[in-house]
Amino acid sequence: MSRSPASSGLLPMPGSPSSSWAVYRARFASIFRNADASVLVAFWLFGLINNVLYVIILSAAQDLVGSDVPKGVVLLADVLPSFLTKLVAPYFIHKIPYGLRILAFVAGSSLGMFMIALTPPDRSVGVKMAGVVFASLSSGAGELSFLGLTHYYGHMSLAAWGSGTGAAGLVGAGLYVTFTDWFGFGVRNSLLASAFLPVVMLISFFLILPRGPLRRDKKAKEYQVVPVRDEEHDDLEPQDLPATSATSSLLAHGPGPASTAVATDQTDTVAKFRANVRRAKSLFFPYMLPLLLVYIAEYTINQGVSPTLLFPLEATPFEEYRDFYPMYGFLYQLGVFVSRSSIAFVRIRHLYLPSSLQIGNLAVLTLHALLAYIPNVYIIFIIIFWEGLLGGAVYVNTFADIMEEVPAAEREFSLGATSVSDSAGICIAGFISMAIEGRLCSWQVQRGRDWCKKIQVS
Repeated sequence: MSRSPASSGLLPMPGSPSSSWAVYRARFASIFRNADASVLVAFWLFGLINNVLYVIILSAAQDLVGSDVPKGVVLLADVLPSFLTKLVAPYFIHKIPYGLRILAFVAGSSLGMFMIALTPPDRSVGVKMAGVVFASLSSGAGELSFLGLTHYYGHMSLAAWGSGTGAAGLVGAGLYVTFTDWFGFGVRNSLLASAFLPVVMLISFFLILPRGPLRRDKKAKEYQVVPVRDEEHDDLEPQDLPATSATSSLLAHGPGPASTAVATDQTDTVAKFRANVRRAKSLFFPYMLPLLLVYIAEYTINQGVSPTLLFPLEATPFEEYRDFYPMYGFLYQLGVFVSRSSIAFVRIRHLYLPSSLQIGNLAVLTLHALLAYIPNVYIIFIIIFWEGLLGGAVYVNTFADIMEEVPAAEREFSLGATSVSDSAGICIAGFISMAIEGRLCSWQVQRGRDWCKKIQVS
């Protein structure tokens, strides 16, 4: 059952009957008065580090593969392993302790970034993509695990996670632009430095996060109700049993208590799996579909359309054509950060509205790539920022709705299972981008706009 903003601890939409400056001030103060600072810091860092490598890889897509290879290839390598992980892992990953998961995430992410950074520019793109795959697997498993972990720490942990993931986009894209364009660092050195970032997750989990809620839940799960015994048989003493019955029971070939317990556990596992499948189906229309649609639209823009949103250099603040793409990524991530950080203050209940607006952004920018009707790059900047606002809002509000509306017993699974939608949307967008980027570029070249062919691999 959905709850009001007041009961959920979240602020109402501006302009609603329950909104006023006094209400906002009071609730703003109460939100942070009751929040555990160590929980907020830990989840903010989880969101930041788990997603930052993903953003850095996408920001470097043009430098990794050049203009002859569609950026959708990098996108697919960066998200397809994550999508497959989110698709299957929710059904078994709960058996792995969170501490072991964190160690695996750190190892996989760092290994992937080292592979990308240490591969020479003249070597096969496939080696770099293998490193992208390792980082993607770790990121996907990390996202569903940390979202599940918010179930134990409440709404503010989700807000901190959402803000951290938004900051990851801002930090990742911003760092890459700063290092490569402003400080003159090479692509290799920028990527190599990022390989050490996952260590922060170890510090966050083992040193910052209070693990009391996890320990209490573990103890609760270890408690099992002892089956009620038949009182009529309890009254019988051993000597009251017939000798033949006692002997036959000892020598019987039927299943003993141990085998019966194993059979019961197997039955419970199958039953839980079927129940989770039913839960996943019930999540599709209210939560998964709007998240899927917004990600298809925005990542088709990011990887398929934005590489062709170019203007003459003299009419822009850039010196090279390769500078457009990282700047678009930075502005998109800035919008994502702003909207994902606003969940504690502003809630969007109708998820299909921003999803529809995002599809409109895709149509507007695709038409510009074809017809060049937008007069300057600064209008494109505004549209890209707006795109980030919409995408971040749908993401964080989807999971906030689950926290409020899904029963507690199903919430941890539901949070993890729904995360497959963003990766699925990105995968679909990757295939679409591979199909349209080259065609848009060729269309422009045929009409005298050959800027998309002037970008070289680094």
